[in-house]
Amino acid sequence: MKTTQNIETISLPVLGMTCAACAVSVESMINAQPGVDKAEVNYATQSVKVSYHPAQIQPSAFQKAVQAIGYDLILDVENGKEKQEEVQRNNYNALKKRMISAALLTLPVVIIGMFFMELPYANYYMLVLTTPVLFVFGRSFFINAFKQARNGSANMDTLVALSTGIAYLFSIFNTFYPEFWHSRGLHPHVYFEAAAVVIVFIMLGKLLEERAKSNTSSAIKKLIGLQPKTVLVITENGEIETPLAEITIGSKILVRSGEKIPVDGEIYKGSSYVDESMLSGEPVAVSKNKGDKVFAGTINQKGSFRFQAEKVGGATMLAQIIKMVQDAQGSKAPVQKLVDKIAGIFVPVVMGISLLTLLIWVLAGGENAFTQGMLAMVTVLVIACPCALGLATPTAIMVGIGKGAENGILIKDAEALELGYKVDAVILDKTGTLTKGKPEVTEMIWQEGLSIDKQILEGILLDLEQQSEHPVAEAIVNYLRPTKTETVAVEEFESLTGKGVHGFYKGQQYWAGSHKILVNAGISINDNLLKSVEGFQKQAKTVIYFANSKQVLAIVAIADQIKDGSAMALAELKKQGIAVYMLTGDNHETASAIALQVGIIDFKAEVLPADKAEFIKELQQQGKIVAMIGDGINDSHALAQADVSIAMGKGSDIAIDVAKITLVSSDLMQVPKALRLSKLTVRTIRQNLFWAFIYNLIGIPIAAGILYPLNGFLLNPMIAGAAMALSSVSVVSNSLRLKFSNLI
Repeated sequence: MKTTQNIETISLPVLGMTCAACAVSVESMINAQPGVDKAEVNYATQSVKVSYHPAQIQPSAFQKAVQAIGYDLILDVENGKEKQEEVQRNNYNALKKRMISAALLTLPVVIIGMFFMELPYANYYMLVLTTPVLFVFGRSFFINAFKQARNGSANMDTLVALSTGIAYLFSIFNTFYPEFWHSRGLHPHVYFEAAAVVIVFIMLGKLLEERAKSNTSSAIKKLIGLQPKTVLVITENGEIETPLAEITIGSKILVRSGEKIPVDGEIYKGSSYVDESMLSGEPVAVSKNKGDKVFAGTINQKGSFRFQAEKVGGATMLAQIIKMVQDAQGSKAPVQKLVDKIAGIFVPVVMGISLLTLLIWVLAGGENAFTQGMLAMVTVLVIACPCALGLATPTAIMVGIGKGAENGILIKDAEALELGYKVDAVILDKTGTLTKGKPEVTEMIWQEGLSIDKQILEGILLDLEQQSEHPVAEAIVNYLRPTKTETVAVEEFESLTGKGVHGFYKGQQYWAGSHKILVNAGISINDNLLKSVEGFQKQAKTVIYFANSKQVLAIVAIADQIKDGSAMALAELKKQGIAVYMLTGDNHETASAIALQVGIIDFKAEVLPADKAEFIKELQQQGKIVAMIGDGINDSHALAQADVSIAMGKGSDIAIDVAKITLVSSDLMQVPKALRLSKLTVRTIRQNLFWAFIYNLIGIPIAAGILYPLNGFLLNPMIAGAAMALSSVSVVSNSLRLKFSNLI
């Protein structure tokens, strides 16, 4: 829940929705309440997101409003999803039992209706068997339709109740008063089997639909499954197995070989290799030692270690990932808002078409016009279904977001997923996006013919830099430390601000730092090293000089190295016809060197945060759809301005909060994958909408009897019920195909 200018936003599970029109009813009912700023219902996630003024209205009022039209809300924010899943599981099991019972009663009705119509009292047998199918096992359709009608609305249950109810009553009339038709020279047909089969087929469709929809959120379940249930906490009394929920910041935890890491923290004892593929997508385990960070959900492979909890509960990276995926799966794509409006008017329109069908048959039909008109009216009500239309977008979005989560691409908003495939311009920050964001030693060149042991000199340089607080010093320490087993103690250490460091070893002076050190101390550098320095400077690398009082002993080249795969990722984007730009606050020389290495032609250096956003605005005014990729606080303004904003997972919290897509591994190769995922998802949405519209556009006229004057074909309501049920299942199944798509 979040608060913004006296408006609170809350997401609540909805119970009892059976079609997209239900979602529209719930949404309009909550929006009509005083104090509600905006309500959005997502049929696929069975949830409603409400922005409201807490001083004017409370969530309990939303619940009363939707209960009045036959639905319900779960107000428990913490455990709402679990309670909803439990209710849905119970409803699924109950629906399964009702469907099986209804099918057992319907089977003899179908057999009699198709093969033994001349059996004595056949109609009465079918009446007895059909009645419980409709009003016991299928009673929910009629109850929900009545509640909708009472509030002046309609949904799929209205269509089912009307079609089966009319067929049932028409058949009862023909059973008890057959002479009405006999006197007019007509045979009184009954449609008990059609009414019963429609109920069974629709119940079967609902059953399959519920099962399919539960599969679309499997990514969430997988992520939640990464959390262990209990943890070994280290206390004064030894190791105690403690429930995960009881872990607090500062708790000291033991992780053994093969165990999942329960919360985020920092290792204080021990070392191991940790499988972080769920975060980075990389299969190679990462070495972890004292001082290294570990994250919830990752798996310890070899060795054991102890760490101190720094983030627990909803603050862990895994919990944030789960929340982002859940929020994204509940968000609506722009196209879905249009579909919702269509679904809202769909049911009344179909009811109008069914009445018009009857009227046309009565006016233009032959001797059996009324009977055939009634049959056609029932068939129109049965075959028309807004569910396929309502499920077309959200199911594809849900599966697409789940697919992204499995590949380390976290999509926070459905709009980003829908817009991604349209992107034709990509803006990149340099530091932390194209580069690793951390200076590293790229090369170290020693003066030739030194009389002093190189191992000792390395030890002196290492000890000097270990005592320095400069960021560049850390890069040199990280470079030298793995090769040094013996330590060398430098005496009289001195930090020279803006220049470098100075110290003594066995009476000899040593310096490490910038060119200013050489100038101040009057130290010379030979021509070979000088040529190397000039080469490094052309590559925009920082050069550190290591010298004694007589000469420069070595030069160290340091750079923020380009990430592996950056050049390949940009080449892939260009191949897709996307223009690539680099904007950086760094100087022109460094920006030019980096741009050259990764193949970027268009770049701007020494750019302020506001300038980045302004540049994006200029591109948007040219009609371009712009994606911004960044990682720092300075990128947040530009990320907010972009059409599609992408943050590096190792970037700042603000950048991640602003961005609509986060790349967990910070690997730029994920960008083409994200754009391809968008393309595949949008293609699936279009396929779903196409088939949903085509199904209704073709099905309704055929059901109305448009083919009857041509070839005498009149669609059986029983077949119409089966087609309607299968339409929803086909849409969901098509969305699930996204799971098996290749993003490369």
